[in-house]
Amino acid sequence: MDIFDLIVARHSVRQYLPKPIEAEKRVAIDEEIKRLNEESGLRIQAIYDEPKCFDSFMAHYGKFTNVSSYFSLVGKKGKDLDRLAGYYGEKLVLFCQSLGLNTCWVALTHGKSKAVIGKNEKESIIISVGYGAIQGLSHKSKKIEDICPFYADLSPEEQKGVQAVLLAPTAMNQQKVLFKRQDGELVLSVSGVCGDINAGITQCHFELVSGHKIKLV
Repeated sequence: MDIFDLIVARHSVRQYLPKPIEAEKRVAIDEEIKRLNEESGLRIQAIYDEPKCFDSFMAHYGKFTNVSSYFSLVGKKGKDLDRLAGYYGEKLVLFCQSLGLNTCWVALTHGKSKAVIGKNEKESIIISVGYGAIQGLSHKSKKIEDICPFYADLSPEEQKGVQAVLLAPTAMNQQKVLFKRQDGELVLSVSGVCGDINAGITQCHFELVSGHKIKLV
């Protein structure tokens, strides 16, 4: 399954089976996290068999069940932390999808995580991971022209990248993303709740699928 197919197949999942992640998959995940941390400068942490983070009022309010493993996106405090967390967290999400695991980005509806957070660090966001009770559902989506008015003028690779952005998870499914032309260059604008995290996620989708870098404005 190529990266675009993984993006299509992946949906947010909040209800999980009481089934632990196998040792060999944990090894693969830990190796991927090490690689992503080296590339990004983040300190992403995998926390396994720890149900307390999602055994809270907010987690129940968010309708999470049987969550016992999650990723904590930790990094140095700074204006680029949330974007980096979104970008590299989504790479991790898609890697987990390739292993047959399900995930969900979780901004507020969880309790205190067991992540180790240093003096000048911050926990940007959490991602739940495990075997979904269901595979998740597609949500209502904007039209291609709503986020890229000049879609027809793009190269096939860029068009595929725009399609991937339309499939990116965003907070509350707002999809407040818009492609623009700036000095003849294709750029991407992202706003709304968790805007910087959403920006990283959508940037990740576009670059992975199109093979082209894109500037955020």
